[in-house]
Amino acid sequence: MNIGFIGLGVMGRPMAEHLIKAGHRVSLASRSGVPSNMGDGDVLRCASAAEASADADVIIIMVPDTPDVEAVIFGPAGVIETAKSGSIVVDMSSISPLASKQFAARLGERGIGCLDAPVSGGEVGAKAASLTIMVGGPADLFEHVRPLLELMGRNINRVGEHGAGQTTKVANQIIVALTIEAVSEALVFASRAGADPARVREALLGGFASSRVLEVHGERMIKRNFTPGFRVELHQKDLNLALENARLLGVSLPATALARSLFSACEAHGGGRDDHSSMVRALELLANHEIGQSMAKDAAE
Repeated sequence: MNIGFIGLGVMGRPMAEHLIKAGHRVSLASRSGVPSNMGDGDVLRCASAAEASADADVIIIMVPDTPDVEAVIFGPAGVIETAKSGSIVVDMSSISPLASKQFAARLGERGIGCLDAPVSGGEVGAKAASLTIMVGGPADLFEHVRPLLELMGRNINRVGEHGAGQTTKVANQIIVALTIEAVSEALVFASRAGADPARVREALLGGFASSRVLEVHGERMIKRNFTPGFRVELHQKDLNLALENARLLGVSLPATALARSLFSACEAHGGGRDDHSSMVRALELLANHEIGQSMAKDAAE
């Protein structure tokens, strides 16, 4: 296929590289510029979304937020200027479900198909082509692009019509944020009580409290490795989407509101671009205790 790929950030770049390695002709565009060392295959480096979309069968978008997607599609030098009738826009960004439905309707008026296909798995999943991909939109379009999605992810599901993929991603982000909060509380508590948080984590991984967050992010918290796989500011954005849509639906999400507040505390202390596992720092401030202090004390004694 001829593919336009727009957005080459932490996750977008490895996703695009998988498509290039598979032999597809890929036209690349990014607001920060296309890296000169991207891909050895059939690659075209483009100056705009419009240029990347010209003659593309499938146009993939991977940018941070709802306004970014709108600008890429409908703004100056956007997708809408050159995308041909019958092409398919696959938005793999994480944006508002309501906006996603509106964008699909506007594209449909021009004869352009659309799928919302947000992903979960972070930088690690993007590099390993093991992303979870949640798709909303017509079944025939989903089946048409499934071979491309399978180059970027493993757990790929169509969950409904337009907007359903974004709704599923919001639900995913609620669960991940609340699990990070729970793991943070547990490890801060254990460390403050004098236990070795590394040994506590290892013990918990063998029981009902085990989770991928405890496995991966628990280790990050203990080792103080907050190099971003998924940034605080982006997860905070997703929780804002959750709370905004919940307000429209008349649904209360109290724990989600708490998690967003903890991310806000991290951002206020300059940690907006750190990995979202750094939420633990907000709880450490409240406890006046950093994970690992108990280990340092034991070592000194």
